[in-house]
Amino acid sequence: MAGKGDASEAPRRPAVLGDVAALAGVSAMTVSRVLNAPHRVRAETRERVLAAVRELDYWPNLAARQLVTGRSGVLGVVSIDTTLYGPASTLYCIEQTARLSGYSVSIASLSMLSRKSIEEAIRRLRAQAVDGVVILAPHESAADGLRHLPLDLPVVAVDAGEDIPVPVVTVDQRAGAARATRHLLDLGHATVHHLGGPVNWLDANYRIDGWREVLAAAGRPAPEPLRGDWSPRSGYELGKRLAADPSVTAIFVGNDQMALGLKRALREVGRRVPDDVSVVGFDDIPEAAYFWPPLTTVRQEFAEVGRHAFHLLLDRMAGHTEPARRLVEPQLIVRESTAPAPR
Repeated sequence: MAGKGDASEAPRRPAVLGDVAALAGVSAMTVSRVLNAPHRVRAETRERVLAAVRELDYWPNLAARQLVTGRSGVLGVVSIDTTLYGPASTLYCIEQTARLSGYSVSIASLSMLSRKSIEEAIRRLRAQAVDGVVILAPHESAADGLRHLPLDLPVVAVDAGEDIPVPVVTVDQRAGAARATRHLLDLGHATVHHLGGPVNWLDANYRIDGWREVLAAAGRPAPEPLRGDWSPRSGYELGKRLAADPSVTAIFVGNDQMALGLKRALREVGRRVPDDVSVVGFDDIPEAAYFWPPLTTVRQEFAEVGRHAFHLLLDRMAGHTEPARRLVEPQLIVRESTAPAPR
């Protein structure tokens, strides 16, 4: 039996900076750069160091880091409190990108976005000495708060409006809606009906803009859009109105969940997808490929949004003050819910 002093029972000492450097085959200074200013290190070297950090379960001494760099290594994220696929995926990708680059993330979830609530969230995050903040601002109500941010705090907004004095990253919602609408017109449908999202959501309004622009350019009538609340229930209830109109042969839906409800409404009155009605959604949720029939939809590249937001914030933290707007291109994913217009 092993004695009390057996080395095999000795607790493993926590990894230190030198251990990470040795495993990654770099200098301790390079490890420090990766953890404190990752944008200044080549991607290949950064990935090697971060792999060593994960393997050794190394935790930087944040207090020491703050003394040396004047930064806490903590980023703040302000988000609406929602389980909707789009905002939740954006939040996850921003957090993962930051963590993989050695930053901790503190999240302030809000029930609504307004100047008062954003200011309060910023105060809470500043009390934690965050180095910068990303604000997810998909509501029109967030605009006033984004125009009155502290000048000394690096901030980047995601999914914000167009007249905002801070850098913004967003998926090109107009382009995604245009691709969906053009796809249906190319299949020979006389026009495309639209079941959109809530009126106070910027994404919903930009998707309507893209849908209308394509119909106008093609000289096709634009039916009055219906406005849901992103839920399958609202897609079902509003879908019953569309299902009852025999002239409706193509529908572009503002998100995949509402498309699910719409498809049920169509099925209940005996209208087949895509034989009688073609349906396109938006988001490409993981379940979209398993709807029946599998849903044609517009995929949003949330991981790319997260990367752009993080690197724009690093630029802001480095002193670059020029506002910028980066559009991430969406992708049309064609599946079996669309077909040529019925004769």
